[in-house]
Amino acid sequence: MEISDENLQTLARYLQETLNPDINVRKPAEKFLEGVEVNQNYPLLLLNLIHKPEVDMTVRISGSVAFKNYIKRNWSVEEDQPDRIHESDRAAVKNLIVTLMLTSPESIQKQLSDAISIIGKTDFPVKWPELITQMVEKFSTGDFNVINGILRTAHSLFKKYRYEFKSNELWTEIKYVLEKLAQPLTDLFLATVNLTQAHANDLSALSIIYSSLVLICKVFYSLNFQDLPEFFEDNMTIWMSNFHILLTANPKILETDNNDDPGVVEQLKTQICDNIALYAQKYDEEFGQYLPQFVTDVWSLLVNTGLEPKYDSLVSNALQFLSSVAERNHYRNLFEDNQVLSNICEKVIIPNMEFRESDQELFEDNPEEFTRRDIEGSDVGTRRRAACELVTTLSTHFEVKIIEIFGQYLQVMLSKYQENSKLNWRHKDAALYLVTSLVSRGATQKHGVTQTSQLVDISQFCQQQVLPELERFDVNELPVLKADAIKYIMSFRSVLPSDLVISTFPQLMRHLSSESAVVHTYAACCIEKILIMRDSNQKLLISPVQLRPFANDLITHLFGVLDRPVSEENEYVMKTIMRTFNTLQDLVIPAIVVQKLTEKLQVVVKNPSKPHFNHYLFESFALSVRIGCKQNQISVSVFENILFPIFRVVLEQDIQEFIPYVFQIISLLMEFSPPGIISDSYMQLLPFLLAPVLWERPANISPLVRLLKTFVIQGASQNIAQQKLQGFLGVFQKLIASKSNDHEGFYLMQSLVEHVPKEALAPYLKQIFILLFQRLSSSKTTKFVISFIVFLCLFIVKYSATELIAILDEIQPQVFGMVVEKVFIPELQKVNGAMERKIVSGGISKLLCESPEIIEGIYSKYWSQVLETLVKYYEMPPDESTLPDDHFIEVEDIPTYQTTNARLNFANITQNDPLPGVDDPRQLLMQGLTTLSSSRPGKLPTLISNTSTETQMVLQTYLAKYGVQLA
Repeated sequence: MEISDENLQTLARYLQETLNPDINVRKPAEKFLEGVEVNQNYPLLLLNLIHKPEVDMTVRISGSVAFKNYIKRNWSVEEDQPDRIHESDRAAVKNLIVTLMLTSPESIQKQLSDAISIIGKTDFPVKWPELITQMVEKFSTGDFNVINGILRTAHSLFKKYRYEFKSNELWTEIKYVLEKLAQPLTDLFLATVNLTQAHANDLSALSIIYSSLVLICKVFYSLNFQDLPEFFEDNMTIWMSNFHILLTANPKILETDNNDDPGVVEQLKTQICDNIALYAQKYDEEFGQYLPQFVTDVWSLLVNTGLEPKYDSLVSNALQFLSSVAERNHYRNLFEDNQVLSNICEKVIIPNMEFRESDQELFEDNPEEFTRRDIEGSDVGTRRRAACELVTTLSTHFEVKIIEIFGQYLQVMLSKYQENSKLNWRHKDAALYLVTSLVSRGATQKHGVTQTSQLVDISQFCQQQVLPELERFDVNELPVLKADAIKYIMSFRSVLPSDLVISTFPQLMRHLSSESAVVHTYAACCIEKILIMRDSNQKLLISPVQLRPFANDLITHLFGVLDRPVSEENEYVMKTIMRTFNTLQDLVIPAIVVQKLTEKLQVVVKNPSKPHFNHYLFESFALSVRIGCKQNQISVSVFENILFPIFRVVLEQDIQEFIPYVFQIISLLMEFSPPGIISDSYMQLLPFLLAPVLWERPANISPLVRLLKTFVIQGASQNIAQQKLQGFLGVFQKLIASKSNDHEGFYLMQSLVEHVPKEALAPYLKQIFILLFQRLSSSKTTKFVISFIVFLCLFIVKYSATELIAILDEIQPQVFGMVVEKVFIPELQKVNGAMERKIVSGGISKLLCESPEIIEGIYSKYWSQVLETLVKYYEMPPDESTLPDDHFIEVEDIPTYQTTNARLNFANITQNDPLPGVDDPRQLLMQGLTTLSSSRPGKLPTLISNTSTETQMVLQTYLAKYGVQLA
């Protein structure tokens, strides 16, 4: 693409169209940009367009976002994937981007700054060493718009140090950055603090100066997160004395009238609290001398800071600092005095636990955000959550004192509520939060609170203070307390008596009809969590039979919530629908609910906006298919008639979010269809599934492989007759070349070996193994080697070791011996997983006991070594070491033989076991040795005598266990 005015105008037009709400305009524009982004000069065209002041600002911002996303998708290149960015473009982008970023408006500067940090993650410092030098040089310009741009980029670039695991590479990079940046950053910090005095009466200048200090403090946090650098330890007094100055300063000129959003002063103090909390938690020995002063500063700040939302983050971080101090043994003396604890309770904790007007606005006007903060734990930056954590910390370390002191305040709050519940409900709300914080000693996401204080009877409190709120006749009365009561049940569900928890179920169902979105969402969420609870015998707390009397009302209420405008795509409710189906199983009548699910799907297809809701919607469809089709195979065609028109829209309009789900549901429907003949509606889809473009998207690969495997299993002969086998092998060849997706290639090939007649596959077997050997020699990763071993063993189980040896030795004489020496013997211990162990045991046992080539032929020298390797495999733990070619590729887990679909759990169906009826893999070896012993009397003792004494002793225990007598 030439950098010309004509191309710039074309690019601007398409960028403008990507902002159009009309999908018929927006989608083609997005597809055009996706198509041209591989062309040379595309990123440079974007940067040119972004930098033109005469271009409409919305288009420039859209271009900057497109550029950042282009860099995010394409800059990092996997080893086995093509580079989608031309080398000249890479060099030009790195030469231009810092200068362009610094001369752009702030809205564009932010996007380009993020792009620099994305490039830096891959290229800095090794491939882009000049970046840090370019940045530091700008500190001396004196232009704070430029300096702030650099600081914003530095923050974005170095923020990763807060999250990355410790490694030599990370230490080397941080050391390099510190050598270049630590002193200039400190000098800039000092100079900037001094400027706060010089410009104390200049609002404009002081705003920019304080913005710089915020960014400097953020960079300081990142550089100090992994370990205390020697430079900052040596210069700690400079930083801490100035943190004290800034924390206690209150420049009136910077005060804002906006009570909702924090001003620059609040932002700076918030970050300083973060910084000193970091030092208190991680470097308390070096930081100890400064801590008393900061405790005083923070205490004063908390007592004198108002309840307006703009102070929320500041108060939260200040409370977290006090929590981090209270956790350390040698600082606990600061909190031991009863008067101190009483002051903390009265002046800090209770005021910050109170339900404010701003909380009520959020509760009523943005229930989704309120829920996310309150029950998902995303309220870590809120003062209420921080106050709760401080209570939990204090009650853990000063339990008796705290419960005694806070108990008095609890009685007062509850008494005020009793006097006038309608007027004083906020007191009970705070009391419920206080009790939860006081008694919680441990919690998990799955089970809620798992340990509580022995000094408080949570069951009695529940019966006296919680259940009465749920039992009120009017489900819309005092909705905040309703939500609190439901949250209490949800939080303590694992430690409350089971009978009590079960008794709340009708009340929870009743609250699904509440007008408050928070209340009916909490009710749904609590029901879902109760439905997955198990008793001490690991049986469901509420069985399908127990749930059945409630089923119709429960499902009606849940779908009723989705009919409310405020909860049309409520992910918690959809998850509860899914969980209800899963609990009831055959007791659900799919016909009743499929229509409702379909109506929802037709709506969300037009605008997929809630990923979790969509996921649970498809999970519910998967469950409906499983339940309905298991009961009646005719239901398959019913579901096809309902779903295929919608699926056609998804595929034709290329709705990427839904395509992986569609593939999985289609797989499920095919699996419930009669085997042997695949209907035309599915066969017509197959050419589309084999198209290369579909395999370019990582999210599609696992569902696509699952679907192709289903085509193989359901209609192998049909695929062969229609000459589709080569298409499957082409997909295998593409997948096997990829480090990320090679295991998916093995899954597909394993299905072909298991289900395609040998005579149809035979012409391709040699080439298949040539491809595998080429990959083995070019990139021998742990994942590939494990998959390769399992595949070889499955091949032996399905066909024979003799056939495997013949194919391999045809490629190169005696290459099978190399496989035994270089793969089986050294790497077998790496294979793990129940099905994998069985396949490996079956394959190696058949090799040892049925293959003349290894029993007495050209490979007989390996027999004793292979047997010892197999016995070691049984007796020793898995080898978790990795191979050099792994290059730290990110693999979630070593995949198992049968692919577990990460997306739709309920779309999975257990595949056939290639070795049914075998519980203990050792059994396969014993069966093989018995056969070998009877077919060649006297041969086996001679073979075994060549193994080690330890191996012979272990074999004796196996023989005794299975009652095997060797001839």
